[in-house]
Amino acid sequence: MNPHPPVTSDTSKAVTPQALREQYEGGATVDELVTASGLSYGTVLNRLHDAGTVMRTSWQTRRMRQNPQARQRLAARLRTLYEQHGATLTELATAAGETRRGARRLLIEAGGTVRTTHQTLRMRTAARAAERHKLAVSLRGRYEAGATVPELAREHSYSVATVYRLLHQAGTPMRPQHNHGPTRREGQRP
Repeated sequence: MNPHPPVTSDTSKAVTPQALREQYEGGATVDELVTASGLSYGTVLNRLHDAGTVMRTSWQTRRMRQNPQARQRLAARLRTLYEQHGATLTELATAAGETRRGARRLLIEAGGTVRTTHQTLRMRTAARAAERHKLAVSLRGRYEAGATVPELAREHSYSVATVYRLLHQAGTPMRPQHNHGPTRREGQRP
């Protein structure tokens, strides 16, 4: 036995396909039309199709209901993160509270172009090299101002060997090493 018989009153006939289409195109969902009209889900869908309604996906409905200016700002922010900071689609999705597909869609809406994984790796490698060069130049400046290699290593939490390598990469002229041990007299063995 059917607990909810279909609605066959005059009100169901008063809800015309064109009226449903106008409400749907105004942003209402099928579920909302079902609730408002008292019609079954299938009847609402059939009437929408009869009226020639172009159906939306759920993400298109969400996008339609969002504040367009807020969406544009979010898309622009994601594009900046993607293009200038080398963020991945996964990182964009986390920043936007979206899925990877949603983040990709926002990026494209903002005029961005999606990179390949290889391009992202290359971009990140270049960024790391630039940061390392910047650090090497900074260490050179401190070294030439009188700081010692062990002091620089402690300040930056690097090994002494890493600091030497960075100083050499920056083309730093090294100071002569001094023997800080006890003085040796001539004729004594080392």
